[in-house]
Amino acid sequence: MAITCLVEADAANRVVEESRSTGRRAMAFASDSADDRAIDGVVSSVVAEFGGLDILVNNAGIFEVGSLDKTSLDDIERNLAVNVKAVVLASRAVIPHLGPASRIINIGSCLATRVPGPGIALYALTKAALIGLTKGLARDLGSNGTTVNIVHPGPTDTDMNPAAGEGAEGQRQRIALGHFGSPDDIAASVAFLASEDGRHITGAELAVDGGINV
Repeated sequence: MAITCLVEADAANRVVEESRSTGRRAMAFASDSADDRAIDGVVSSVVAEFGGLDILVNNAGIFEVGSLDKTSLDDIERNLAVNVKAVVLASRAVIPHLGPASRIINIGSCLATRVPGPGIALYALTKAALIGLTKGLARDLGSNGTTVNIVHPGPTDTDMNPAAGEGAEGQRQRIALGHFGSPDDIAASVAFLASEDGRHITGAELAVDGGINV
């Protein structure tokens, strides 16, 4: 397993140590996901170290809200770079190394298909773009058995959107199950799509949102 991070080096190293404690090989790389040379370098290092590459999970993302007319060009470019460009670059970099029955799994958002309030237009745009990318790559890569899918989390108890944070109660009231999801809920869905059991699922959108959009 290899993971990349830009600012959370301690967290990345903890994941590596936990994985190694189970007997697995793991590495962490400090890398800007929106930098094409950095991503190409990471992919080359991973292939050299592990002898190949079978699964890519595109999980980097930022969430910023605000009225579009008050959003600076730098804000727009940053959101597009992290939420869209980074996914395109990572996918492009791994494609030459994917063998039969490989997996690409993108992390989208419940806000990609439904926007329940103001100030989310730019974020929703970036996550909606990943739907088109996912479906296009599913067509492009299907001939060798590679599947490409997108998981849409709903409100999930993370540092980015804590279940006890400001605005959490308003989100909770819209969730059919009545509570935030956990990172383990998202991870389990990703693991399923990455497994042999997910071999006949491609180009799909999987909502793991507690029913917030039903």
